[in-house]
Amino acid sequence: MFDEVGGPTLNRHLIVTHRLRARRMQLGLTQKQVVTRLARRGIRTTNKTLSSFEHGAGVDVVRLPELAAALECTVTYLLGLTEHPAHWEPDHHPAVRRTPDSSGAPSWILGPDIPNRPHRHL
Repeated sequence: MFDEVGGPTLNRHLIVTHRLRARRMQLGLTQKQVVTRLARRGIRTTNKTLSSFEHGAGVDVVRLPELAAALECTVTYLLGLTEHPAHWEPDHHPAVRRTPDSSGAPSWILGPDIPNRPHRHL
């Protein structure tokens, strides 16, 4: 179901790769600057690797939190579930189920509720 051509997995992957590049450019950052921000978080990578992420090759889901922090946005935003870079809770989107899954947890939760706090510049 999720691995079929054009299915949700492929679409989400394309959204992430597009959002990585678009957000970097929106912030006016070079790939080198993003790599430096990632290094401050203990993530060693190269411009070449970041470029490959932005062009659809091998985005590591484990690195999404660090990528989001370096790009001053949320993982929810990178995944295309909200249009606002600072929002955690997904927008009302038809593809997002708001009912509990089989475990009883709401299926739309992707992260903790983060209280409003002053924005930290990296």
